[in-house]
Amino acid sequence: MKVTRAQILANGITCRCPNCGQRTLFERGRPFRVNKNCRGCGLRFERGDGEFLGPFVINYAVTAFGIVVPILLLYAFGRLSAAAALSMALVAGLAVPLLMYRLSWGWWLALYYFFLPDNLPGNLEGRPGDDG
Repeated sequence: MKVTRAQILANGITCRCPNCGQRTLFERGRPFRVNKNCRGCGLRFERGDGEFLGPFVINYAVTAFGIVVPILLLYAFGRLSAAAALSMALVAGLAVPLLMYRLSWGWWLALYYFFLPDNLPGNLEGRPGDDG
């Protein structure tokens, strides 16, 4: 099995395992709990204590620069009142990270393996030094 960069991106956008493409990133019935491993191929999703920082940064960037900053710019240019801007920024600051949580994990894994595709188990098969 050879996993291409296009497959990695497609799997990340749809929150699937970057290696096998199965929907195993999150535990069933627990939308905010990331599985340690893929149930299909065994790929480890969280490999260390700081692994959550990648999705955190993506989530923060989308919330801050994609939502809150435009709201503040609308206020600065007189398109929104202070109360409206504050309310919108507060609601967005709370809601967007929750809504983006699952996507940020998929995007993070896609970004990581897009640049390091040789680290996927599907791309290790048949390489020199592979015993099985």
